[in-house]
Amino acid sequence: MGIGLALASAVAYGIVDFAGGILSRRVHYAFVAWVGQIGGLVCALVLAMIVPAERVEATDLSWGALSGIGSAVTMLFLNRGLSRGAMSTVLPISAVTGVALSVLAGVLFLGEQPSVLAWVGFIVMLPALWLVSRGRSTDGAQPGAVRDGLIASAGVTVQYIGLGLAGPESGLWAVAAGRIAAVVVLTPTVLPIRRVRPFTWPDTAKALLIGAGAAIGLTLYLLATREELLSIAVTLASLYPAIPVLLGVFVLRERCTRGQIAGLVGATLAVVLLSSA
Repeated sequence: MGIGLALASAVAYGIVDFAGGILSRRVHYAFVAWVGQIGGLVCALVLAMIVPAERVEATDLSWGALSGIGSAVTMLFLNRGLSRGAMSTVLPISAVTGVALSVLAGVLFLGEQPSVLAWVGFIVMLPALWLVSRGRSTDGAQPGAVRDGLIASAGVTVQYIGLGLAGPESGLWAVAAGRIAAVVVLTPTVLPIRRVRPFTWPDTAKALLIGAGAAIGLTLYLLATREELLSIAVTLASLYPAIPVLLGVFVLRERCTRGQIAGLVGATLAVVLLSSA
């Protein structure tokens, strides 16, 4: 169950990043990130009220809020990088570095002890994610792309670790607390933009839906951490860069590069290894 939930989270996040990147190319990335978190908050509140919670403590909400700060940083800098057309730099850096930092944090600070098969899966996954994300573009020289990717990866780590530390008895309220924190953190970034640039309702609606999708992805990830080691759940949930590639192949009839094909094969092997661990 945990494996399936983590992979479902990757699918949700892959769609969200693909849609958010496209929208951020014509609408300011900070606006997309901020409105998205509002949409995520509404979605998270609805889900939290549906799923029973035995006991919600301040500690759980605090971990959720910390996770939300990570989400805010991730979406802000990821959307900024994607808005600059730096997808083939920002996505692999944020995904690979985020996985590496999260796995190390789980081992060093949470005392997790992955099996030998799991470690092999981690090792295979990192280059696979890089190859899948790189694509055909050569935008590696894009100014600020590497910095955006690294900052986004730090946000990914905080987002996943923080949410994974919320107690299972708290239901989904940690996700809702995270969306509140994210909205608060991102509000100062969007106020100056809102005064000088009008935004259409259709674009606002799209950003709200993107944020709702991200909240669903985080919810699936949170449920996955309650079934699997956090390091395994993080690694599988971080497969999201493969989704835009697959969408391009099956929906847009695009061709994969040899590197992407090798990356997809490697990612499949890593999933098998992690599922068997």
